[in-house]
Amino acid sequence: MVHVDDCSIVASSLPLIDHFKRMIKRQAEITDLGELHWILGVEVKHVRENKQLLLSQHSYIDSILRRYGLDDLKPISTPMDPNVKLTSAQSPTTMEDIAVMRNTPYHEAVGSLMYASLGTRLDISFAVQTVSHFATNPGLAHWEAVKRIFRYLKGTRELWLSYGGKKVDLEGYADADGSMMEDRRAISGCTFIINSGAVSWSAKRQKIVSLSTTESEYVAATYAAKEALWLHSLIYQVFGKTLPPTTLFSNNQSTTALAKEHQYHTRTKHIDVHFHFICWIIEEGKICLVYCPTEDMVADVFTKALPSPKVKHFAIALELVSI
Repeated sequence: MVHVDDCSIVASSLPLIDHFKRMIKRQAEITDLGELHWILGVEVKHVRENKQLLLSQHSYIDSILRRYGLDDLKPISTPMDPNVKLTSAQSPTTMEDIAVMRNTPYHEAVGSLMYASLGTRLDISFAVQTVSHFATNPGLAHWEAVKRIFRYLKGTRELWLSYGGKKVDLEGYADADGSMMEDRRAISGCTFIINSGAVSWSAKRQKIVSLSTTESEYVAATYAAKEALWLHSLIYQVFGKTLPPTTLFSNNQSTTALAKEHQYHTRTKHIDVHFHFICWIIEEGKICLVYCPTEDMVADVFTKALPSPKVKHFAIALELVSI
């Protein structure tokens, strides 16, 4: 006997779902719980007239605000202050400061925020990545940055991650920024959008120390190219559909030229050969690297702290909407 607690069925139409359930019932006893409304703390809404699927973690956000006693904080419009730079020098050095931070639920709070950023709140990914970097020895300044993320979530708890409504092929955005990092390791940010909603995103610190903006952007584009290939494979396995070449946007013209032409240059000859993988992917027709102006670079939100107008602009571009 095989026992399965919960199982969700996804298909392109209701008749297909009904047919699948009839076939399963012939082989095993099942309990039909109806349309999916909640999964792992994520609320699911279907707007069938607009062919939209909406996901929200507003209940989860409320619960973590209460858990850490932060539900009385005043909401704010940005997850990080662009004018504040967090460094390891702000970590506690005296026994008094260490004692204060010992009673602060820093690790638990960052872990809770990480689940939200991986679920539906991709707009806090960079902020969460930044505060998690100081988890080994956090100071009061780092804790204030964590509380700011909670304040932002409180003010934007009604945002839903939307899919559908308009047909868009898979497209990606890759960006990098290292201006705020004390260890000189740039932050790579990328996101992939399909059917108008983000399906993959990341904000990660690069493992190398780049010597130029072109190099850090080139490395970020290579990371994104690998993710594009994985998405191609996943979509083919699930839907049996072979995607056309995916457009990958970069806001660095030197990066697009280097990836397409693969020209030798004294300032880029030191770049490790495995990062040139993107050149082969472009030649194979898997992706098409295209220049994108910085003001339209959606992945910018994954690489640095931005002012409120840009945070709102990119949240809308990622289909984080209020309903």
